[in-house]
Amino acid sequence: MPEYLSTAPYRGTRDFLPAEMSVRTQVFDHLYDALEQFGYQRYDGPILESAEIYERKSGQEIADQQLYTLTDRGGRRLALRPEMTPSVARMIAGNAGSLNFPVRWYSHPNCHRYERPQRGRVREHWQINADIFGSDSANCEIEMFELIHTLLGSVGATEDMFLVRANDRNLLGSALTDLVGVPAEQLNQVFSLVDRWEKYDRDKLGEQAAEIGLSDKQFEKLGDVLGAGTALLDELPAPVKEASNLVKVLDSDAAGLVRFDPMIVRGLAYYTSTVFEVFDTSPENNRALFGGGRYSDLAGMFTSQQIPGIGFGMGDVTLMDFLGTHGLTPKPRSEVDVVVIPVVEELAGAARKVATELRGARLRVSTPLELRKLGKELSRADRAGARAVVIVGQEDWDAGNVTVRSLASREQQTVALDGVAAAVQALLG
Repeated sequence: MPEYLSTAPYRGTRDFLPAEMSVRTQVFDHLYDALEQFGYQRYDGPILESAEIYERKSGQEIADQQLYTLTDRGGRRLALRPEMTPSVARMIAGNAGSLNFPVRWYSHPNCHRYERPQRGRVREHWQINADIFGSDSANCEIEMFELIHTLLGSVGATEDMFLVRANDRNLLGSALTDLVGVPAEQLNQVFSLVDRWEKYDRDKLGEQAAEIGLSDKQFEKLGDVLGAGTALLDELPAPVKEASNLVKVLDSDAAGLVRFDPMIVRGLAYYTSTVFEVFDTSPENNRALFGGGRYSDLAGMFTSQQIPGIGFGMGDVTLMDFLGTHGLTPKPRSEVDVVVIPVVEELAGAARKVATELRGARLRVSTPLELRKLGKELSRADRAGARAVVIVGQEDWDAGNVTVRSLASREQQTVALDGVAAAVQALLG
């Protein structure tokens, strides 16, 4: 007996059959349209990059635990991209002299991370990325929050289905040093602890705080700071608040787009001030959907020119879970709108001519590849989701006509060849 290979995809990756691909295409097309309405231009880059750009900027978890690496025949260490931001920073830096800053770019890359597969996490995912490069203005933050609301609205979400929670690492840093008494050299460790605050129970958080070197009193104060909400801002120094773009957003007419939350810190190492995450409000899917933030000089790995940026990445896995939770997942499209069926093999060429005319009217049209009896072809068309068929018979064809039939009502009419497209479009509504 032959030993067949498994038909299952590699663990943590997915196959998308046509029905599921149809759903994804509909969702992503809405997102692309929304991004381009804001003036974002699409770009792409290589799936292989130098491993160093992730080891230097993506954070320890990605670099040490999740990176797929390889060494090519020239001895160069490469990685499958786990995210797009370092790549776009390289592209921006390499083309800075020809760009008209600020620029709005978006992409939809395939990314890879070696993670334990579970709900919301796989080893291969697709991610919508949107970034603004070349501006420090708080208007960038406002546009990011507006864009998030528009994107989710474009796929049917209403404002009560999600919440944008935002923080500023500089505000949090000030709170940690001035109110909690955290030494500057421990800030990054405490940031990591804050990033895990809602994931672990109090006892485990206390153990980790002690390992960092926080006293019991500091740990209690840290809990007070993280739970203070907007009241925390009243306790922070005026110069720190004046320098914060997020505070400017909260003082603007865009304040309703976002909620200030000291617990949002984000794990990636390149965020320097504003950070935000979007959460599903449904108790059935109570989790972060995606997030992003501001980076003051991510391009500094590649150039001495300082190029600030802000952006976010929206992964397909959590997005599809969100749509499913709220009953927003679109139905797959049918294979075709109409099937043109020749009654006999000799009329196959005539059927192709009719199909070509209908495609010119922007209809999705197929013809039989292996002709069977008319009844079987009608059944095949029905299973394909077609709502109409055009039957090409010898007598009708000789007279310059075809028969147009509705598969829903089974009603049919004889139509002249020059009116077949109009007749089908009228039938389809």
